[in-house]
Amino acid sequence: MSDFDYDVLVIGAGPGGYVAAIRAAQLGLKTACAESRETLGGTCLNVGCIPSKALLHASELYDEAANGALAKLGVKIDKMSLDLPTMQGQRVDAIKGLTGGIEYLFKKNKVTWLKGMASFTGANTVEVNGEKVTAKNIVIATGSSVAPLPGVAVDNAGGKIVDSTGALELDKVPGHLVVVGGGVIGLELGSVWKRLGAKVTVVEYLDQILPGMDGEVRKEANKIFKKQGFEYKLGTKVTGAEVGKKGVTLTVEPAAGGDAEKIEADVVLVSIGRRPNTEGLGLDKIGLELNARSQIETDHDFATKVPGVWAIGDVIPGPMLAHKAEDEGIAVAENIAGLTGIVNHDVIPSVVYTKPEIAGVGLTEEAAKEKGAIKVGKFPMMANSRAKTNHEPDGFVKIIADAETDKVLGVWIIATVAGTMIAQAAQAMEFGASSEDIAYTCHAHPTHSEAIKEAAMAVRGKPIHM
Repeated sequence: MSDFDYDVLVIGAGPGGYVAAIRAAQLGLKTACAESRETLGGTCLNVGCIPSKALLHASELYDEAANGALAKLGVKIDKMSLDLPTMQGQRVDAIKGLTGGIEYLFKKNKVTWLKGMASFTGANTVEVNGEKVTAKNIVIATGSSVAPLPGVAVDNAGGKIVDSTGALELDKVPGHLVVVGGGVIGLELGSVWKRLGAKVTVVEYLDQILPGMDGEVRKEANKIFKKQGFEYKLGTKVTGAEVGKKGVTLTVEPAAGGDAEKIEADVVLVSIGRRPNTEGLGLDKIGLELNARSQIETDHDFATKVPGVWAIGDVIPGPMLAHKAEDEGIAVAENIAGLTGIVNHDVIPSVVYTKPEIAGVGLTEEAAKEKGAIKVGKFPMMANSRAKTNHEPDGFVKIIADAETDKVLGVWIIATVAGTMIAQAAQAMEFGASSEDIAYTCHAHPTHSEAIKEAAMAVRGKPIHM
C-alpha cells in the first residue's frame, strides 16, 4: 500500500485540471481533484469560453434576422423581437449540461472530487476544507482570473463596471458599452452586445486591436469591425471611472500623453488580460517562488523545481488558452505515469470568435521575417466559391513559409469558420508540412477550406481562382 492518500492530486478543475485528473485515472493512478467552485470546468465552462459562445451564436442569429441578412436569402420575417431572458437561459443550460458532463466523467473514471480550496502545508500535503490530504504527485492547475485596472473597480453585481463574467450576465442591452481592451475577450463580448443593439466603443492602450496577432490580420479585423459599427479609441489609456446613477463617466487620455477627455457609458467592460491564480496556494510552504510575471516555472515535462509538484495551464508561461491547458493536462498525467507526454508549444492555434472568426497558428509574418527569408501566399475569401455563395466575403487566408525549405511557419485566417479551418493548418504544421504538401492535398469543393489550398498555391506561384 502507498503511504499517500492518492497517487495524483490535481488542484483546480478547469480544462487543464479536469483533463489531467481524468487522464491520470485512465492510466491506473488513484486520483483526486480539488475544486472550490460549485461546478467543475473552471473559468472556461462556467464564465468563459462556453457561455460566451452560447451568446455569440444566439446574437449572430438575431443580427441576421434583425438586420436584413436573412431577407436577402428569401427568408422574410414580418415581426421579430429580442427575448433576452430566453437567450440568457440557453446560455445557462449549455453550462449546466457541460459541467454536469465532467462530473459524470469524474464518476466514470473514479476521480474523487475534493470540494474546496487546496493549500500546501508541506511537501506532498495539502489542506482542503480543514482536512489534510497527501499525494505522491500534486498538479497545480488553478488557472487565471481577470487582471484589474487601477482606478476602475469592477462590480459585477452593480452591473455598471463589469468584467467578462458580468458582461455575460447583463439583464438588458446597454445603450453605450465601452470596452476597455481591444483583445479577444473584449471584441467577442463587444460583438454580442453590438449585435443586440448597443453602441460599442473599444478603448485600447496600443495603436491597434488584437495584440500579438499578425499585423495584416489586425488591420483587416479593425476595418471589418469598423464596418460593423464598432468605434475605436486606439493609443488611449483609461485613468479613472466615476459611477453615477445612470452609468459611468470614464476619463481617458492619449497613451503617449496629452489632454484628458470624458466618455459617458451605460456599462464599462474591463478586459485588459488575465493573471495567474497563485494566491492562497501556500507555495511559500514548499519553497516554490514565482517568476516576474507571477507564473510558476516548469521544465519540459511540467515538473516544478519541487519534487512531486507539477504545474500546467494559465499558471505557467505561454498563451492562456483552454486547449493549451488541456494538452498539458494529458501530457503531465502521462509524464507522472512514466510515459512520454509532450506539448508542441510552437503549434498552438488561437481563435477570436467574432463574425467573421479570426484564427492563427505559428509565427506572424513579422516574427517569421526576423528569423530569415520567407514566402507568403494569400487568398481572399471573396474568391472562395462557398464563402461567395453564403454572402461571407470578408477575410483571407495567409500562409507564411520558409523561402528555402518551403516549411509552413504560420497560418492566419479571417473567415466565418476560421476557428474550424485552423485545425488543418495546425495538423499540417505538426507534421512539418511544406506549403506544397497543402497545395497538393485534395480539398472538398465547395468548402471554405479550399482557400487554404489556394493560399498554399500562392506561396509557390499562383492560385487558380484569382
